[in-house]
Amino acid sequence: MKERTLFLVILMFAVGMILSACGESGQGSSGGSDSSGGSAEPMTNLTMGTGSVGGVYYPLGGEMANLFKDNIEVEGFDVSSVESGASVENIAKIQSGDYQLGIAQNTTLINAVNQTGEFKGKKSDEVGVIGSLYPEALQVVTLESTGIQSIKELKGKKVAIGPPGGATREAAELVLSAHGIEKGDYKAYEEGFGDAKSKLQNGTIDASFAVVGVPSSTTDELANATNEVKFLDIKGDALQEVLDKSQYEAYTVEPGTYEWQKEPAETITAMALLLGSTEQVSEDLAYKITKTLYEKSGDMTIEQASLIKQDNAMNGVGDLPLHPGTEKYFKEVGIIE
Repeated sequence: MKERTLFLVILMFAVGMILSACGESGQGSSGGSDSSGGSAEPMTNLTMGTGSVGGVYYPLGGEMANLFKDNIEVEGFDVSSVESGASVENIAKIQSGDYQLGIAQNTTLINAVNQTGEFKGKKSDEVGVIGSLYPEALQVVTLESTGIQSIKELKGKKVAIGPPGGATREAAELVLSAHGIEKGDYKAYEEGFGDAKSKLQNGTIDASFAVVGVPSSTTDELANATNEVKFLDIKGDALQEVLDKSQYEAYTVEPGTYEWQKEPAETITAMALLLGSTEQVSEDLAYKITKTLYEKSGDMTIEQASLIKQDNAMNGVGDLPLHPGTEKYFKEVGIIE
């Protein structure tokens, strides 16, 4: 009898331990969707998608991550910035729950919201704008020694069009098509900005496309190394076609933007935005991130940080969805009503 009683006690204890473990496994604080299809839980250990080495997204993301960690006091809070393919990949990985923050062009988020382009048929309800960062321009660059004078002459050439998953790739294909150059009419190199600079410098490629902040350190480095950088203009009917088919705006890189630049460069521009998951980043944490971004941006050293101001916070945002925490902050300081 005693043995039977002891057996029952041990059995009940074991069952209780199993049930307890099952309950704890469904309460994880790291986020992600549960097996029943429920929404992701808020996280405090965040991953931020940036861009490729050689662009602005990568170093800016690193500085923003440090800025947030230095100023936000939330238990378990951390931010890791990671290299990525930039805009398209960052939005897609916020949607999938792999990233909680990411930098992306407003034009790419418009595609995601409208379920067009790379995001055809994909919902984007879980992505919200945390704020506008700075304007960036498409810089189509070659060297004087190539003899190339226009984008039309890139047919049959070796061209760096940006890595998969970035807005540069979309912009490059759009601009080339507007000049009568389709896929297969040129040899495409899927390079990050730093690698494209090196390949252009050593003659492996003939031209490169890069949607980056102006001025771009990569373009400057190429100019300093070769002393023969040449911008290829987007203008006339081709420019109008690009504007008609996208959310880009016309933009001029004025002479003197780079010390070596003597002629204006006609191109297109978009706004870089910081985005956040509306499922995995809580309203309170997004509020703190937004507040830190616009009130402490002066602590960052990267040149584009000087453009991250409350006055510019809604540039390029338009009707795009704000993260609830961002909306709360913007209303509090009078950026929106």
